[in-house]
Amino acid sequence: MSGDHTRNTAAMQASPRCGARTRSGTACLAPAVHGKTRCRMHGGAARSGAPRGNQNAQKHGLFAQDRITERRAMRSLLGETRKLLQELG
Repeated sequence: MSGDHTRNTAAMQASPRCGARTRSGTACLAPAVHGKTRCRMHGGAARSGAPRGNQNAQKHGLFAQDRITERRAMRSLLGETRKLLQELG
């Protein structure tokens, strides 16, 4: 290989950059995938991420009411225990 040729990197340098942030907090310098705002490593690859209109990604709150009821029961039980300990002590 000859080292005296020049590379044409103008298209690569003119392409839009990935909009993601790295762990160090700096911007990702990789080129974004064509038609997307992220590079191949940050979610621009084909079939990456949830499909559009994904019903599984919505929060449903199925366990919220059970947990609230359980916390209220524990709180009242602790209150009764404190009253009993104050009466005994």
